Amino acid sequence: MEMKKYIAEFIGTFFLLFVGTGAIIVNHLAQNALGHIGIALAFGFVIVVLIYACGHISGAHFNPAVTLSFFAVGKFSPGQVAPYIISQLLGALSASTVLRLLFGNLYDLGGTFPSLPVGQHLIGVSFAIEFIFTFFLMFVIISVATDARAEGSFAGLAIGLTVFIGAAVAGPVSGGSFNPARSIAPAVISGNLAHLWLYIVSPVLGAVSAAVIYKFLEVPQLRKQCSN
Repeated sequence: MEMKKYIAEFIGTFFLLFVGTGAIIVNHLAQNALGHIGIALAFGFVIVVLIYACGHISGAHFNPAVTLSFFAVGKFSPGQVAPYIISQLLGALSASTVLRLLFGNLYDLGGTFPSLPVGQHLIGVSFAIEFIFTFFLMFVIISVATDARAEGSFAGLAIGLTVFIGAAVAGPVSGGSFNPARSIAPAVISGNLAHLWLYIVSPVLGAVSAAVIYKFLEVPQLRKQCSN
């Protein structure tokens, strides 16, 4: 049974990267045919679809920061943390590898990099943006996934819209990652590791902070039983 969860996390993270970062590559090749909002929609919609496809199997984390956050607030089994993260990273790396085989090592395979032209504040602004929007994303995820007051049937839509909003607003500034696996895979497979630490540290801090704060806001008798 546990293996099914890991396979679902692998498949979900694979398609998150394949569709999302693939959209970035295709957009460049097709001379901005999708545009920035089109790419943001690709990330948002693929998350919606994958949550409804895999949520009942694995909880649809597809993000090491999400897994670590659930663990940090006691909503995830310690023994599953490493297998989940490994499955997510393998899925992401596989997607970036397939994209490189299909298109070559173009456009850093849709990698994330600080891009707001604000000089010496470039890294700090990107770090803050990644923290804030990952906090926002995790706050939504933990509310619809664990709190009985939330309308669970719309969880996928709520999370997908949050991803879209984050990608649309933060994309031009930081690349809009909010997910270490989403940044690690294209960085490793393309060979461009510049600023990768930022996309590991900031999302994890943002997500864990959101989970801790939401746990404080929870009404104990309304907590859902974690399905993972």
